[in-house]
Amino acid sequence: MKKIITTDKAPAPLGPYNQAILSGNTLYISGQIAINTETGKLILDTITSETHQVMKNLKVVLEAAGMTFENVVKSSIFISNMDNFITINEVYGSYFNEATAPARETVQVARLPKDVNVEISMIAIK
Repeated sequence: MKKIITTDKAPAPLGPYNQAILSGNTLYISGQIAINTETGKLILDTITSETHQVMKNLKVVLEAAGMTFENVVKSSIFISNMDNFITINEVYGSYFNEATAPARETVQVARLPKDVNVEISMIAIK
């Protein structure tokens, strides 16, 4: 059985999908981009602030499901330019304990929704 997880603290989906799906004890979080829900605007001024906004959006979706970053077991990071990897990695890493950080892949893609620079999805276990 699946339960739809939604929160008005994270950006509304841009298409026919949900912010997250809880199936049993596993939470599947859709890719998040740097939309500030208070203003509705994209945060694209620096790759640092953009990545922090993405992580904030993921955090509130996790919280809506009663979880934290400690519950995350897998992340997928999609970036538009591998030259931004070091900065994205530093910001991303600041949200995790390195010893218990989740599995992850980071891939460069040709283009992301709304021409953002980074999109991150996650899987978490309760």
